[in-house]
Amino acid sequence: MKTGSRFTLAVSVVFALGSLVGCSINAEPTPEPTDGGIEGVQTFGDLARDHTTDDVEYPHSPPVGGDHDPQWMDCTGTVYEQPLRNENAVHSLEHGAVWITYTDAVSQADIDALAAKVEGQPYSFMSPYPDQGSPITLTAWGVQLGLESADDPRVDEFLTAYRSGPQTPEPGATCGSGLLE
Repeated sequence: MKTGSRFTLAVSVVFALGSLVGCSINAEPTPEPTDGGIEGVQTFGDLARDHTTDDVEYPHSPPVGGDHDPQWMDCTGTVYEQPLRNENAVHSLEHGAVWITYTDAVSQADIDALAAKVEGQPYSFMSPYPDQGSPITLTAWGVQLGLESADDPRVDEFLTAYRSGPQTPEPGATCGSGLLE
């Protein structure tokens, strides 16, 4: 066998094995989310996880999971000042991030208090979200909690339970090198 043929065969074998490993990783079932014993947490199971560059119509606002863009939002404790594209934010949820969103009804003091809980914390990010049912919403893959105030003790409980928590479909996936706007 010629050297070029061996190289081609070796490359083919590597790609074939990579495909098999990729299929087995994606075939792993996503853990079913639980309420973590936190009053008011809603759970949503059986969420799709395909990548798409198309806009997705999500049944929840903000979305709790589902098909999403191949590019995630940076979720290394990033506080965004503008609303985010849902499809990119959902990808960050898949990586294990908690997304804190708020409406314009939230006071600056509450925004600052929430930002202090997010800034510099891995697997977390925050942004305004004008069209949600609660003034403050905490979302992780398959779980969501609506709140009235940043001083609610369930903020910390939710962050502890779900930041890179057991519901994460891709535990250990990076939150860095994501989109920053």
